[in-house]
Amino acid sequence: MTLRRRRLLPALFLSPLLAALPALAQQPGAISIEQPWARAAVQGGTGGVFLTIRNTGNTPDRLLSASSPLPRAAELHTTVRDGDVMRMQPVQAVEVPAGGSVTLRPGGLHLMLVGLSAPMRVGEAVPVTLTFEHAGAITVPVPVQAAGATGPHGHH
Repeated sequence: MTLRRRRLLPALFLSPLLAALPALAQQPGAISIEQPWARAAVQGGTGGVFLTIRNTGNTPDRLLSASSPLPRAAELHTTVRDGDVMRMQPVQAVEVPAGGSVTLRPGGLHLMLVGLSAPMRVGEAVPVTLTFEHAGAITVPVPVQAAGATGPHGHH
């Protein structure tokens, strides 16, 4: 075997592995959803969804969108201060750092379910699908707490 062939053979075996590296960078299961919860809301109204996104992978990911069969639309928002008034503002994506987490909570980043086709009742769960840039779609059941809840276990 010539010297040229010896160099070519390892390259032939390694090229499929090298091509797969971007896909391997974000391991399956690297994104998990913790403590999802929502506040009760009336039919036709808007409900808030809150949760923690944990990324145990070695590359960052981004929450790009959300959906649910219950609302007309699901929107990612943040809350910003405008003088003495707090206002909600849409965001295009939520960055989730490698080895880190992001918490969607009242008064900060959150998910709004707009135009509910049915009420969100305490004790029920609403299915929400979160779509990530790398991890893809993850559907989670979101337990509904009381309208004034401040946390995932019905804290007021």
